[in-house]
Amino acid sequence: MQGLNVVIVGGGAGLGALLARMAVTAGAAGLGIIDLNGEAADAALEPARAAGLPVAFAACDIRTADAAHAAFAAVAARLGRVDTLINSAAIYPRRPILEISDADWDASNAINVKGTYHMMVAAIRQMQGQASLGNVRGRIVNITSVDAFKAHPQNAHYAATKAAVVSLTKSMAHAVAPDGILVNSVAPAGMATEKAREAGFLGELAKASPLGRGGEPQEMAEWVLMAGGPKNTYMTGENIIVSGGYIYA
Repeated sequence: MQGLNVVIVGGGAGLGALLARMAVTAGAAGLGIIDLNGEAADAALEPARAAGLPVAFAACDIRTADAAHAAFAAVAARLGRVDTLINSAAIYPRRPILEISDADWDASNAINVKGTYHMMVAAIRQMQGQASLGNVRGRIVNITSVDAFKAHPQNAHYAATKAAVVSLTKSMAHAVAPDGILVNSVAPAGMATEKAREAGFLGELAKASPLGRGGEPQEMAEWVLMAGGPKNTYMTGENIIVSGGYIYA
């Protein structure tokens, strides 16, 4: 991420917070976080502050265009320009497939799909007006999931939203390619997070992968930073599956 200003939506916790730390280590020039949880976002920004980097935070419910665009504009104004947007905000409500309510569908779509779309549009409008660095004006990386490509009867509404984001990524990449903006997505498999350990899921993750283990969050994050970093100057419209052989596509 050398020399790039990075904004992470949902950067206050989980994979988003890890990405914030890793972006700083990888040489980011500035860091912004858009998240509902101000306290968590403040903690995630601390490594950037300690490194003397410009930081920005905006509290936002990304389900509405006005709120998402205002939050992005505030962060962009503080940083001066945004080179990379990472969309990491999502919800994961489990529900058997025959019991998904309208409220379940609406909540999942509003955050996982519509919120991602709103943030992409806000970023693209900013990026279209800024100078290119090399041949690229900006990069967007959306976090999808391997669940987009497999049967998931215990969480079909989540899987459906991630499949929608894969499709949306491709359409947006095609639309903004002439502007020099690269749009890609990364689809992680189950990760060996602290929550997975506490819930006793590590054995299940190990069985699911030919490698015999669940992926470490950092292993997933490395691909996100690659897609959003300065070495990516040509790849767009791709969905990178990082599953340890759990699925092949």
